[in-house]
Amino acid sequence: MIVAALALAGIFISIYLTLYKLGLIGELSCSIGSCETVNTSRWSVFLGLPVAAWGLLFYLDVFGVALLGTMPRWENQPVISIVLAAEAAIGVLFSAWLTYLELAVIHAICIWCVTSAVIVLVIFLVSVADLREVRGALGIHETEAGSSQP
Repeated sequence: MIVAALALAGIFISIYLTLYKLGLIGELSCSIGSCETVNTSRWSVFLGLPVAAWGLLFYLDVFGVALLGTMPRWENQPVISIVLAAEAAIGVLFSAWLTYLELAVIHAICIWCVTSAVIVLVIFLVSVADLREVRGALGIHETEAGSSQP
């Protein structure tokens, strides 16, 4: 449920930023940094969609998978933990790229974007911890060669 709660926070942030990017709200409330500079830069669109919309899709997916993992049928299945850890790893890499762009290319920071990056990182850490716990409960251990052994 921790991952689902974090994803829900990410959903709210990405909705807010997407609404701004689509012109449905007038200005961003950004107490630290320059959110409007970041969100109006050429880097704020990826493959034809606002980056915030990609974040929204990511968080909705993570939220759905996390909720699925709370159902009795999936509760102790490692596949949910594997999917969450893999998705979060991709999210961390994408967020790291975006943060690099903010710092090195755009020369502006968006506190909402940084908050989202932190949420993705925490989702990744929680997902990896959960994966380790599930693997341990199922008796799956890493061998010296790196392959899994039941």
